[in-house]
Amino acid sequence: MNLCERLVLAFTAGMFFLLATGPALDTKATDIALEPAMRQSMEQLIEQYIKTHPEVIEQSLQALDAKREAEERARQKIALSKHQQELLHDPTSPVSGNTSGDIAVVEFFDYRCGYCKKAAGAVTQLQKEDRRVRVIYKDFPILGEASELAAKAALASKAQGKHQAFHEALLASKGEMTKDNILNIAGEVGLDSKRLEQDMANPEWQVVIDRNRALAKSLGINGTPGFIVGNQLVPGALDLKGLKDLIAGVHSGQ
Repeated sequence: MNLCERLVLAFTAGMFFLLATGPALDTKATDIALEPAMRQSMEQLIEQYIKTHPEVIEQSLQALDAKREAEERARQKIALSKHQQELLHDPTSPVSGNTSGDIAVVEFFDYRCGYCKKAAGAVTQLQKEDRRVRVIYKDFPILGEASELAAKAALASKAQGKHQAFHEALLASKGEMTKDNILNIAGEVGLDSKRLEQDMANPEWQVVIDRNRALAKSLGINGTPGFIVGNQLVPGALDLKGLKDLIAGVHSGQ
């Protein structure tokens, strides 16, 4: 919240206080037209009250933030429920782990995102330790053309049956996501690089990416990574414990 917004809120909080504790007015609040002298007097009273009770403004800001967060969580839960089919059953989204598992972990990610790279090991380890888990990958390139190129390559690799190995290798890579580097990584994990280069040009991948972007927007996901389990959405990198806690919380009804 910027300074201007805070000042406006401070004035409003003071006005509410005066209206709530002062003498009753004959007109509705929305119809009040104050004379200059009366307005000046009220503003002085408000200023004095704020100076002597600054905690009221802090409490108002905290209450407003909490209200907005609660509203956003409620909106997200509705959106998550509405988009379950797209989240869990889109045939274009790569899946790893137990493809028939009853615990779905959806990840929105970008191959150039440092936080996604940081979380990658935990996502891989989770699948090894919990055989109930299936991970659904939503390519969400937000860091430029190089990110889009890597996403298209990963999506195209599904045709050769090596998406998971390629996916993990891309996230482990520390180099730039140029076409040459991407194709070199593909060759290292056993993909036919020439075939992959041709498959990457399929316009279908741009459609998939655009659809993921629209889905992310509808869910309020603005960055990467973003993890979804059930009706819970957690932005930011999670370690193995964080992922397990998220799963445990959702499946225990918390």
